[in-house]
Amino acid sequence: MARSKNTSPEPDQKFMRETLRLARKATGATSPNPLVGAVLVKNGKMIGRGYHHRAGQPHAEIEALRDAEKRGADTTGATIYVSLEPCCTHGRTPPCSDAIIKAGIKHVIVAATDPNPAHAGRAFQLLRAAGIKVTEGILAAEATELNRVFNHWIIHRTPLITLKAAMTLDGKTATARGESKWITSEAARQFAMMLRAEHDAILVGVNTIIADDPSLTIRLAKGKAPDKLHGFRRIILDPQARTPLTAKVVTDEHKHLTTLVVSKTAPAKRIAALAKHVRIVTAPTNAAGLNLRGLMKKLGKEEITSLLVEGGGETVGKFAEQRLAHRIAFFYAPKVLGGRTARKGVAGIGANNWSEVIKLKNIKWRKLSPDLLLTADVAD
Repeated sequence: MARSKNTSPEPDQKFMRETLRLARKATGATSPNPLVGAVLVKNGKMIGRGYHHRAGQPHAEIEALRDAEKRGADTTGATIYVSLEPCCTHGRTPPCSDAIIKAGIKHVIVAATDPNPAHAGRAFQLLRAAGIKVTEGILAAEATELNRVFNHWIIHRTPLITLKAAMTLDGKTATARGESKWITSEAARQFAMMLRAEHDAILVGVNTIIADDPSLTIRLAKGKAPDKLHGFRRIILDPQARTPLTAKVVTDEHKHLTTLVVSKTAPAKRIAALAKHVRIVTAPTNAAGLNLRGLMKKLGKEEITSLLVEGGGETVGKFAEQRLAHRIAFFYAPKVLGGRTARKGVAGIGANNWSEVIKLKNIKWRKLSPDLLLTADVAD
């Protein structure tokens, strides 16, 4: 069977865009699985479509095949468009490649190849061996970007890290006395909640807990609480176990989702008291304090694929200085706070010279009511 690649007529692009649109519907809900959409087409008409809703549930290809069956459509000789190479191994669900072959599909058109080196291209080989035509690379760049988080985790086994801060135009997050509510507008705060909903976990330092007693939950407007809240993790860097026993993250209904990261020198009595309510993890230390790189490896093993670091400034600074961040989301309010001792959005030691400055790429600005949002990738 001849190998077909990067053929991209307009109908193929149209149907592949639909797979990407479907895949995006599950944003924030499929971890540690990727976002995937699928569309079945026969005689130029769509006869079935679906997307992967959640890990452990049917994959996009199966959803599309079931949709076609509900419509009474015959899939024999049909073409299936999939945003990611079909799985070919047994995991939480059976391999989709087997289902495609069984359904009598004649042509499989795929956007992106499986990023897992152990699986990449294997489904294509199996499908071609079964006499099915395979076309790769239709809207590959868009599909790859859609699953940037999954792609990073499956290769490196650490979470993709976003640094988030809300600050004044002069980079301040609070007054010298700690007053910080509210720097940005409601529109910006709602966008920040959507950002949380797209991540597996949120991380802050213990000073933020002591100063603000935040709930660190996902609160979207109009009652649109994400279905994924049951698995949203809250991680507190707390070397000396100073988190108050009365803190929301220790006492609320989601306390089982809280992890306190402490050092070996933390007082045993404090650890014992907190351990009655939340999970305690002891992390090794290095010259910079808690070994954050080692902690990221641990989180990756626990299938945390994405991490939102919200602060405060010292915590954001540590992730920046140790080159652990992959992207940023900085909200700027049209305000100037000033003051030598006002709290900074990014603190820490900082760069000693221009060669150490963190550079950004793929910069985008977005207006949110009176505020501005800067999103960018950290340059290598």
